[in-house]
Amino acid sequence: MSTPAIAPHHPGQADAPAPVTFERHPDQYRHWKLSFNGPIATLAMDVDEEGGLRPGYALKLNSYDLGVDIELHDALQRIRFEHPEVRTVVLTSARERIFCSGANIFMLGQSSHAWKVNFCKFTNETRNAIEDASRHSGLKFIAACNGTTAGGGYELALACDEIVLVDDRSSAVSLPEVPLLGVLPGTGGLTRVTDKRHVRRDHADIFCTTTEGVRGQRARDWKLVDEVVKPARFAEYVAERAAALAASSDRPQGHHGITLTPLSRTVEPDGYRYETVLVHVDANARKATLTVFGPDKHQPGDLAGVVAAGAQWWPLTMARELDDAILTLRTNHLDIGIWVLKTDGDPAAVMAADALLQAHAGHWFVRETLGMLRRTLARLDVSSRSLIALIEPDSCFAGTLLELALAADRSYMLHLPDAPDDAPRVFVSPLNFGHYPMPNGQTRLAARFYGDEAALGPVRDHIGAPLDALSADSLGLITAAPDDIDWEDEIRIALEERASLSPDALTGMEANLRFGGAETMETRIFGRLTAWQNWIFQRPNAVGENGALKVFGSGNKARFDWDRV
Repeated sequence: MSTPAIAPHHPGQADAPAPVTFERHPDQYRHWKLSFNGPIATLAMDVDEEGGLRPGYALKLNSYDLGVDIELHDALQRIRFEHPEVRTVVLTSARERIFCSGANIFMLGQSSHAWKVNFCKFTNETRNAIEDASRHSGLKFIAACNGTTAGGGYELALACDEIVLVDDRSSAVSLPEVPLLGVLPGTGGLTRVTDKRHVRRDHADIFCTTTEGVRGQRARDWKLVDEVVKPARFAEYVAERAAALAASSDRPQGHHGITLTPLSRTVEPDGYRYETVLVHVDANARKATLTVFGPDKHQPGDLAGVVAAGAQWWPLTMARELDDAILTLRTNHLDIGIWVLKTDGDPAAVMAADALLQAHAGHWFVRETLGMLRRTLARLDVSSRSLIALIEPDSCFAGTLLELALAADRSYMLHLPDAPDDAPRVFVSPLNFGHYPMPNGQTRLAARFYGDEAALGPVRDHIGAPLDALSADSLGLITAAPDDIDWEDEIRIALEERASLSPDALTGMEANLRFGGAETMETRIFGRLTAWQNWIFQRPNAVGENGALKVFGSGNKARFDWDRV
């Protein structure tokens, strides 16, 4: 396997840090307290100062690192699947006078550039998942800011449907990153202040250049929060708003949840093996091959069977395992720049699973499974890796799994003119036309053809039809259809050429080409805010010897290069 390049550098640390894993369980939480009261769940932040994912910093003042956010991600998943009765989630703090002070600054200061980028990407995805739950799952979120709410703490609150700030004459909301650290509030802060909260630009300018932030009535007047409430009535008001939001939700009552059982994951010398996903890492070629296996023959045929299968239902198992594989590769294998996407199985079985997903999309469990698939595919979209899909015999790029080929930067499908019965087929299903939007709000088919109905119409006309390489090529669904004579050389050359190019240039190129057309708040977060943040993270004014992020807490003043670039 490739050498993991996964963590901040710690001078004098002899052993390489352990790989990061993304599975958690509430029994293992060190930083969150999750409780339930009928339709209301309370997720209270209570960060263990000594519980950092890496040594070298203390998580003071309810600050967070990647480990804290991995627990948050797990808690959100469990609320979705294990507690369908929950309609409102109250995000608050178990500490007095402090909600959250944001990402731990000392962790950021000692982290490598790659670690900071991966950390910010994951935290962005977690906050996007909160909004996804509000938009698609009937889950509403209230940030009950019972104390100081700074930086990433306010960015977490911004992801919620409502923000309630205690009016105790000292608690404020703030985004102090620019004046304090010389960086940006990069976990959606700038974007949500404007796009979501509609804070006036001049007010936002003052807010984002003031370390002390804004409190009380001004915070409400500037639209930074929805309400400010005196301490004596704070808990009562939050409970009232939580109940009101719950009353408008369509989450079910009287249904039992689905337990998210531990993933079946084996670490092998050259990759990772799950039940439905196999990852093979070729360190010399700097590529990983991800093979997704279709359903086996023993799949449920109706809704009752789906519910009985629970977390073992193939669409959910596959989505959870693929999501874990993406995160594992993204965080632990920085030098593996090419992901080759393959499938293996019976396309008819995938189409049957798609039919169940479509027929019962209104059922809470099926809806959540579709949501898990949607978020996993979106995580693939924003991963800074070259994606190459190979469609070969015995593959099952059908319906939901066709999305993998549509997400790829290039897709190659084998043409077998002398053995047509052995040739692979791809299948389009109705789910490809709306159930899996990208971060830009478009389906991958619509994005592929820039919404051109002249191109989309013929594809829609072939829903359910087996499409060989030439048919798929004529419909524009694949990049190329080499025959069996050219296949091996063409694929080898394509992969070798890709591996020889600058990874920085490829990351920028791929991010631009994948998301053409109209923007959304999510694409502006990833494509504008994050891109600027990642640039600033490498500039001397932030991370140089005398940069603001480096000298924070040392008593020394930052020294800036005053030239504008």
